[in-house]
Amino acid sequence: MDEVKVVVAHSERTTLRIGDVFLKVDADQARIDVEVEAMSLAPVPTPKVLWRKPPVLAIAAVPGRALGKLGEPSTASPAAWAAAGAAIRKLHDAPLPPWPGRGLDELAADLDGECERLVTNAVLPADLVTRNRRVAEAALRPWTPVFTHGDLQITHVFVDDEITGIIDWSEAGQGDALFDLAILTLGHEEHLDDVIAGYGTDVDLDVIRGWWSLRSLLAVGWLAEHGFDPFAPGCEVDVLRSRM
Repeated sequence: MDEVKVVVAHSERTTLRIGDVFLKVDADQARIDVEVEAMSLAPVPTPKVLWRKPPVLAIAAVPGRALGKLGEPSTASPAAWAAAGAAIRKLHDAPLPPWPGRGLDELAADLDGECERLVTNAVLPADLVTRNRRVAEAALRPWTPVFTHGDLQITHVFVDDEITGIIDWSEAGQGDALFDLAILTLGHEEHLDDVIAGYGTDVDLDVIRGWWSLRSLLAVGWLAEHGFDPFAPGCEVDVLRSRM
């Protein structure tokens, strides 16, 4: 009999694995709507939807192994990282999904509010927050929207010499191409060149660094509140420290 494994569980959503089936329970049905439609539109390998009965979505496991994990060295080859870059480029070249992503003004307001909370509540030192807020400014510029995954963590990209599947599409939408590249390489800067080589075009490295800082600043408080540890070696706080 297959065991029930808890993949992730917090107040917003829970994902369970039973054999080769994942059951995603999400309090926000709009997020599940986005995930299902995004997987149907994306021109890259995605999980097969087995059935859906709100608030549960059942999807099949994808073959291969995750590209890596934040806080741990990746054992994936440079070719695998380049293949991820090529898959992202294919996604970004696809027609835009019909729903918008987060706007520039909204992001800037969220960032300012979160920076204030991090300092006021003594979660992070003021100089660390201030420095990374300045670095993040590079990402806060107009961009030409593309079809973005929106949460392209390395644990969401599966490989077996080539890309076998990209999972967790609930944040997909119209967005900045460099955001996807930055999230994929967050905490794994040593693989950025491989990803860019696969992506096939030059990118603005200051903007990538800006997204690393912005994403980490926005994530620290949420992660701590939901039982995750952004202070673990190689994770979000270390990403922020690397900009000092």
